[in-house]
Amino acid sequence: MTTATRQRPVGQLLREWRDRRRISQLDLAIEAEISTRHLSFVETGRSQPSREMVLKLGEHLDVPLRERNQLLLAAGYAPAYAETGLADPEMAAARQAVRQLLTSHEPYPAAVVDRHWNLVEANTSIGIMVENVDPSLLTNVLRATLHPDGMAPHIVNLGEWRAHLLGRLRRQVAQTADPVLTELLDELRGYPCDQPVPDVEIPAPGDIIIPLRMRHHGTELTFFSTVATFGTPLDITLAELVIESFFPADTPTAEYLRRGWQDTRG
Repeated sequence: MTTATRQRPVGQLLREWRDRRRISQLDLAIEAEISTRHLSFVETGRSQPSREMVLKLGEHLDVPLRERNQLLLAAGYAPAYAETGLADPEMAAARQAVRQLLTSHEPYPAAVVDRHWNLVEANTSIGIMVENVDPSLLTNVLRATLHPDGMAPHIVNLGEWRAHLLGRLRRQVAQTADPVLTELLDELRGYPCDQPVPDVEIPAPGDIIIPLRMRHHGTELTFFSTVATFGTPLDITLAELVIESFFPADTPTAEYLRRGWQDTRG
């Protein structure tokens, strides 16, 4: 069976993305500046959308670039978005920007992951977080964090942090419908946890973030994190990169990290 015969109709795919985004036909038609009748005909296969129409609907539905290519293929058009390897010459400026962000964040940990949470690159300070992790787990950040042979035994608030990460992954699955992420979510849910895992993130009095609390050589360190992405990517690889930077959430953690950084640099 060929790829063409396996491919579902573009109208069916668009309908699924619209349902996933919980947008009515009327609202999408207004946003895309087309008639509801025309959109209905596209979704039912009674009308063949132009290449520009597929791209416009994909943009208004916030379909990831990789999946927009699939919409184009389903409609009989060539993909619009390239997927360039990070090692390719065209990516030199992007690689430099990523490395600059990682280096400038020292002595605090930072890492770059792809859409499946596979580790792409990290700065030196990430070592303080993964020092006791089984090396076979280091390729994937979520496995390295929640697996019992990973960071999990050293995370003080494991139940809370686990709920936070699984919540992020659930939202990503809903956003992308990626089967690899769905399998990863099922795998992570099966990992043991000796702490209660809250169903809903309810802040305690005075809380403004969910911290990561972990032990390192008998010292409890507390972090919060920020996430950065490329602002206007037109390449699938760049669109799927995420830079997560960890910051000390209290003065003792900041001082501990600075001392450790100075010691390593002599």
